[in-house]
Amino acid sequence: MSERGVRLWLKRDDLIDAHITGNKWRKLKYNLAAATESGHDTLLTFGGAYSNHIRAVAAAGHRFGFATVGVIRGEERLPLNPSLAYAADQGMRLTYLDRGTYRRKTDAQVVDTLKREWGDFYLIPEGGSNALAVRGCAELPHEIDLDFDLICCPSGTGGTLAGIAAGLAPGQRALGFSVLKGGEFLNEDVADLQIQAFGRPSGNWAVQTGFHFGGFAKKPPELTAFIGDFFDRHALILEWIYVAKMMYGIFALAESGAIEPGTRCVAVITGPPGPEQALDAPGRAGSPGELVGRR
Repeated sequence: MSERGVRLWLKRDDLIDAHITGNKWRKLKYNLAAATESGHDTLLTFGGAYSNHIRAVAAAGHRFGFATVGVIRGEERLPLNPSLAYAADQGMRLTYLDRGTYRRKTDAQVVDTLKREWGDFYLIPEGGSNALAVRGCAELPHEIDLDFDLICCPSGTGGTLAGIAAGLAPGQRALGFSVLKGGEFLNEDVADLQIQAFGRPSGNWAVQTGFHFGGFAKKPPELTAFIGDFFDRHALILEWIYVAKMMYGIFALAESGAIEPGTRCVAVITGPPGPEQALDAPGRAGSPGELVGRR
């Protein structure tokens, strides 16, 4: 983006681990420790049918010796899609809640019903976002060894943005790109998560709600075209549910001047393409968590 005077680097968190990738590992690591310390041997969490979080919890359970239960929004559909098939292969037991009940998934009555069915468990919230997750994500900025002004990340539940913003140095700012239609609620959720984790909101972040492309897991032709063009230029496949929307937004904001000329910007690649993303091309090689320069 040199013609717009914006320098952009990519923080390749998608390379942290082959199966528990990026922000999913950052959100899970302190929760896994808490589950162990509290004597739990089962993890239960929530997600949609294409949830990267569900995949990551299943992989973490398999690796670290936890039984796992995935509570999936909506009705069971067979055969399982690649994401849920992977989770099942990792030993995760899948159960389903109709959408009305799923909206009440944190109510005590719903949780008690799940405990009667599955026994005692350590509950990890949808998307993995809680105070422990925020503390894990707050470590990310300290790994970046260059001076930057703005750091961007995709946002679904707000935990990654809450943590990254809390870990910034004075003068640096964070911008989250909502992948959900009506993502204004993230402003309150991010502040609440920071209060839970650190006692107060950091005030150095904002949420951009204009690049959801119709809502979660929506992929209109212009986003598909952007993903293809980005691969042609940079040999990197952008994960389409979260990462591509953020990258599209960064380019659009730089083009319009909303990201000012001279800004040094880091974009966090929070996860790799999922198994359902049929782009027949290799990703760019690199080391875990590396920074890749873009201009």
